[in-house]
Amino acid sequence: MIRLNKMINTDKEIIECVPNFSEGQNTGIIDKIASSVQSTKNVKLLNVEPDRDYNRTVVTFAGEPNSVKEAAFKAISTASELIDMSRQRGEHPRIGATDVCPIIPVANTTKDKCVKLSNELGKDVGEKLGIPVYLYEDSAKSTERKKLENIRKGEYEGLEQKLKDLIPDYGPAEYNDTVRRSGATVIGSRFFLIAYNVNLNTRDVSIADKIAKKIRESGSMIVDKTGLKKRVPGILKYVKAIGVELNEYNITQVSLNLTNYKETAIHKVFETIKAQAKIYGIEATGSEIIGLVPKEALLEAGIFYTDGNSEDNLIKAAIEHLGLSQLNIFEPEKKIIENLL
Repeated sequence: MIRLNKMINTDKEIIECVPNFSEGQNTGIIDKIASSVQSTKNVKLLNVEPDRDYNRTVVTFAGEPNSVKEAAFKAISTASELIDMSRQRGEHPRIGATDVCPIIPVANTTKDKCVKLSNELGKDVGEKLGIPVYLYEDSAKSTERKKLENIRKGEYEGLEQKLKDLIPDYGPAEYNDTVRRSGATVIGSRFFLIAYNVNLNTRDVSIADKIAKKIRESGSMIVDKTGLKKRVPGILKYVKAIGVELNEYNITQVSLNLTNYKETAIHKVFETIKAQAKIYGIEATGSEIIGLVPKEALLEAGIFYTDGNSEDNLIKAAIEHLGLSQLNIFEPEKKIIENLL
């Protein structure tokens, strides 16, 4: 298997940052956030991917640690000035203008260094911008804060109560005017996550939601014969999922986060959802990757679907069989992280 670090010809420390902003419709705001990253020395802006229905934009950049921290702070600051969360609406769960800001080790660095960087960034955001910051994943200081969904529960609308029940790691715990506008931000070091959506040829979001609950690791709550509630685990480990509407295309999606593509491969997720869709008399017609993807993930899918023996042929097979170009043309030179670094 091809390893990401071996694909990067550099002896410098390289960290990737993938902040998600709660704006996917106003191009002026998105451009200003991206420009704040681009203006930072020793940082390369790799991808800007807005989604109108989700009202969310995923920005990806990479560089040396201190430069990445500076760019992330500038982007979070810009978003807090331009996005008013009291007016924001969208399909995707969110807790703030900068909803989540993952920091990912890429080359010649470690998880521990990224945890340290996330704490430094969180402290700056909390103290200088007055935004409540929660640390998650590898940076979490307690088990209950490790998972993003635990912190995000109740979303922005429940933030006032959350600040009382779950004190931020940095920044204010008071629901003041600044927080009312900016919301909170979740920051942390984590493994490379693939944001992946599978398209269903139905507008019935309840079906997408049922499939999501069936396949995601956390599963769902049911009531047994005795009337007691219990959790039934889902089919796939390292998978988070929800069902969403995609009004622009008159379809629904199973919207997923694949938190360890080495353990649960992208093609396994797609094939599992295809099988579940058939149960409801519908089809999984294609999929899309939001942001960037490691080459290894597509090569493994290509190997699953074809006997091709070159990287190009394997990647073409993955794109075809996963239906990655159904909604928007998948361009490997713009979507595979190794091609951009």
